[in-house]
Amino acid sequence: MKMGRLGVWAQVDCMTASAEAEFARDVEQWGYSALWTPEAMGRDVLVNSGWLLANTRKLVIASGIANIFARDAMAMAAARVQLNEQSGGRLLLGMGISHAPIVIAIRGHIYEKPVTTMRTYVEAMAHAEYSSPRPSDSTLTVIAALGPKMLALARDFADGAHPYNTTVAQTAAARAVLGPNKLLCVEQKVLLETNAASAREVARAYLRPYLRLSNYVNSWRRAGFDDGDFADNGSNRLVGTLVAWGDEDALVGRIRERWQAGADHICIQALHADQSKSTFDGPNIDLIQRLRRSHVRATRRGECRMLPRTAVPVPRGCTRVTAGATTDV
Repeated sequence: MKMGRLGVWAQVDCMTASAEAEFARDVEQWGYSALWTPEAMGRDVLVNSGWLLANTRKLVIASGIANIFARDAMAMAAARVQLNEQSGGRLLLGMGISHAPIVIAIRGHIYEKPVTTMRTYVEAMAHAEYSSPRPSDSTLTVIAALGPKMLALARDFADGAHPYNTTVAQTAAARAVLGPNKLLCVEQKVLLETNAASAREVARAYLRPYLRLSNYVNSWRRAGFDDGDFADNGSNRLVGTLVAWGDEDALVGRIRERWQAGADHICIQALHADQSKSTFDGPNIDLIQRLRRSHVRATRRGECRMLPRTAVPVPRGCTRVTAGATTDV
């Protein structure tokens, strides 16, 4: 699979099935290479991926992420193969360990050492039986990874990593751990708001739930943030580092910084500047469309040429997966 450089990360649980399918077709038409959707307490992300794949032609559908506590390793492996066989190789499986409060309090499972749990799970996937037809090409799997140990596991047992809520500097650090031949698919929040006070208020509202999750807080500590940055819903430094805000050129500039830091693929999460809305109200469709046009203009001006790579071939790692050809944007 050749994974394009730019995709969309969107919370779609609030959308009806028909509206979600229309949104996916729009993302495809606008020239994005992939649509990433999460899994929390709404739709099953892999069942939903089947719906999105059936309603698009070339778009890569990526799970960001499929919770390993939502299905056993055999079911995850089967879905990965089946959806790729049915779609001509357009599913990118992103999977992760989730968070202790969700796993314990909501799903009712035991949450143990994340890296050990993930390693055991991936090894079980590698040995899972599957008797139905397989896709003609290999399949791709990326692991949600923040720290060096999980990144190393993603390097050694998967095709790459999908970091979420990280800084540009952490993108460079992730590339150093992964090496040159593994996929690095990074989420980046973007907010079209030039007023600093308003932008920071919106960013804090989006980041507030993550400040209660130790996985992210520990990740930010490794990035150089401290208790002062986590007080009062996040310091200016924290929110400005995690959420790109400003005019369209500023947002495209942050995406370019991610590429220069070593990311292969950026999936933008377009936040609403309207403080009465959140991503749970659906994606900011207008901003997604505008940023695609801004990216094209920047490319024509030669501002997006300093990239580490233009397309990434399938890594020859431990998994057996790809997605079909897409527009490389």
